[in-house]
Amino acid sequence: MSKSQVVFRVLDGNRIQCQVVPPEGQRLTLSGSSTDEVPEFENGGLGDNRALVTNAWAFALARYEAVTMPDPEQQKNAVKRAEGHQKVAEWIADLAHDLASDEKRGWCSACFGEHSHRKANLPMGHVPAYLCSDCGAPTLPCAAGPVCKNMAVRGQGTIGVQRYCAEHRHEIPGFAKADRKMGELNNYEEFLKYDKRNLARDIRVAGFAGAGIAAATPFAYLAAPAIGGAVGALVGGYTGAAATSYGLALLGGGALAVGGLGMAGGTLVITALGASLGCALGASVMNAYVREDKSFHIEMLQGGPGVPVVVCNGFLSENGKGWGEWHDIITTRYPDSPVYRVHWGAKELKDLGVLGGGGTARLVAVAALKEASAKAAKMAAKKLGPLAPALFAADLAKNPWHVAKNRAEKTGVILADLLARTNTESYILVGHSLGARAMAVAAQTLGTKPDGPRIQAVHLLGAAIGAKSDWHTLTRRVDDAVYNYHSTNDGVLKIAFNLAQGGQAAAGLKGFTPSTSGLKNIDVSTSVKSHFDYHKNVSLM
Repeated sequence: MSKSQVVFRVLDGNRIQCQVVPPEGQRLTLSGSSTDEVPEFENGGLGDNRALVTNAWAFALARYEAVTMPDPEQQKNAVKRAEGHQKVAEWIADLAHDLASDEKRGWCSACFGEHSHRKANLPMGHVPAYLCSDCGAPTLPCAAGPVCKNMAVRGQGTIGVQRYCAEHRHEIPGFAKADRKMGELNNYEEFLKYDKRNLARDIRVAGFAGAGIAAATPFAYLAAPAIGGAVGALVGGYTGAAATSYGLALLGGGALAVGGLGMAGGTLVITALGASLGCALGASVMNAYVREDKSFHIEMLQGGPGVPVVVCNGFLSENGKGWGEWHDIITTRYPDSPVYRVHWGAKELKDLGVLGGGGTARLVAVAALKEASAKAAKMAAKKLGPLAPALFAADLAKNPWHVAKNRAEKTGVILADLLARTNTESYILVGHSLGARAMAVAAQTLGTKPDGPRIQAVHLLGAAIGAKSDWHTLTRRVDDAVYNYHSTNDGVLKIAFNLAQGGQAAAGLKGFTPSTSGLKNIDVSTSVKSHFDYHKNVSLM
């Protein structure tokens, strides 16, 4: 059987070209600058398959990097990415060039829309393959059989493996409700309930061989043409081809240890970019995060007619249920508001050392020091005691600080998606420490959704987030202001945060910089003498 080929060549300077050559029929030619996130190509034929176009262009960008990157290790990684995307693109081209007239209609487990799926002509004995008419992802009927009309994502290969749709894999609570409103915030538990049984619980489903794509990865992440470059620019600070390849690598599960965020980090960025907030893809992202964090839940503390207030604790905060340390500071400022408390990251916070209550904590060492960090760690140990080894763990995948920080950001995304699904017009967000980080991410994420709820105000106490950035994204949908209560006496932020973040200053220590309209730094140093003093000694503006 003839196979499709995907080939690359440099045209002129940084102009590159990628051709998809099927065994017969019209070829697809993609061209553009090595800095272009989306190539030039003619629609029609193979050009109508978004998944094919995205993977073929990602292959071209990675191949260009492989010969232009100055570092051998970067070149090696680029070659691996190129090989993975090339295999996926050639496989999709093989399917797309020879389609039968048979069609099935059902929900697609790649793009989460209800579309028609056209069958590909394959030799006898091969597992059936269809292509989604919307995203171009390879699919096949759900293994649940007659009881399910949905389409599962089909893996590459010929071996018959049971594949279930996203509903029966519990990758999504339910296709039909995934992009619907859920009423009030306290209805979130009903929204997150699964409509179908998890038939794939004990079935190990393989991913795309050699493509660097996680087994449970919705194919839609590679079907969005410009998302790779946007992710690379936002997360990695790269531009052009480097941004695209870096972003696609993250979406494919880039290892934490080599600077990636893994699939979860990639989906966080997608949601933060507004590509899926409150929609079906956002439901999948949120569902994945909630499944990771079994402790996540939202507790309603009081009702009322005012603008709802959502509070979120961080590390070194009082644990448990109920108001905790929030009662006085919230009810004094917002006596008539409904109040919700977000609980999150029990495991991550415990690993970080939050074992006590009542504003006290016992810090434990959970990671060994690397030899390269020995000198710095020795100095830090004098100030931080047993917390220093945890902060200096070289492997980010095992470093409890970075794991907890990433969990806080995911919590912010979960919250933003849930708020976007309510009928409430405005919210007030309040957070302390890493909880403030979660609330900042929630505000930034909501800022990407023009038709989402507004934010009346954001109050950040001892925010464990870097001080320097472009903070227009934080204030974009805030009507009053983002109030950042900071104290130069906050020893945790002054020492622990600074060391964990490689010398970066915390916004909760000296304030956000640069200052923007709608962002107010409130110096509370005279009344706040430690990381534990904010709730009792700060009055919300």
